[in-house]
Amino acid sequence: MTRGWVVRRGESAELAEVDRFLHGGDQAGAGDVLIDVSHSSINYKDALALRGQPGVARVSPLVPGIDLVGTVAESADRRWRPGAAVLVNGWGLGETHHGGLAERARVDGSWLVRIPGGISPERAAAIGTAGFTAELAVQAVADRPAGNVLVTGATGGVGSIATALLAARGARVVAATGRLAERDYLTGLGAADVLDRRELEESGKPLQSQRWAAAVDSVGGVPLANILAQTVYGGPVAACGLAADASLPATVMPFILRGVRLLGINSVRCPEDRRIAAWAGLAATLDLRLLDSITTTVPLADAAQAAEDLLAGRLRGRVVVDVRA
Repeated sequence: MTRGWVVRRGESAELAEVDRFLHGGDQAGAGDVLIDVSHSSINYKDALALRGQPGVARVSPLVPGIDLVGTVAESADRRWRPGAAVLVNGWGLGETHHGGLAERARVDGSWLVRIPGGISPERAAAIGTAGFTAELAVQAVADRPAGNVLVTGATGGVGSIATALLAARGARVVAATGRLAERDYLTGLGAADVLDRRELEESGKPLQSQRWAAAVDSVGGVPLANILAQTVYGGPVAACGLAADASLPATVMPFILRGVRLLGINSVRCPEDRRIAAWAGLAATLDLRLLDSITTTVPLADAAQAAEDLLAGRLRGRVVVDVRA
């Protein structure tokens, strides 16, 4: 029997047998490569799906898990042979396609990326979509003026890894968070300073004092509008999340008077060449021991509880699921 978490519309997830999802009987389980999954992770989307909250799982029933790490068991794709160590981020996993929170998964071979040498499967899952997104955002703001780089949502998965990656590449990072008690955690990641996120939460003028050479934002809403208004001439702002709000109550003034650049980061359908480049960047830059220090690992059976802990703010950094445990 193959175990996995299953979400049905209007219900909380349950740990159940999922073999019926692995034979291409429904579109959400289609694919030409069968993966023995070793690890997945709990992201914000996964946590909402496991709780049964609508809006993430777009088909029912569905195996959640937007990250998947494992080895090829069977393949009709000539690019992949049994035994290859692979990962998948995005492509609708855990949203429209059965995801990584099960012992096996069937996926399209074009979605796979080979795990870079030197990165273990558990660490690949700890990086996951959060780290992949963070690397895309960090690459997007690489061409920036000198000065402070702001990272919002800094104790979350994307923010934590973005902080570490930027600091490793020589940036002076200011980490914005509502959890000021985590100052030591953030400075340990490389942040030079910590900002109370409340400074960004009140609506402000369309143009404000120039504070940020660049920013990586995962919250959206009023904070993003203020960041744009506070970014220096020609500075890039990478937007990769909407934890606060999907709206953007801003004007065009930062763009036309200061040449500020708002750059959208989409990790779900990122082209293969950019995926490979991003993972190569992670392998070259990310301190894996630092990654270990911000990672919590739970067995498959505890995934739903980990999701609740994440949503309640009791967890920080990355949460890996050992699917085999």
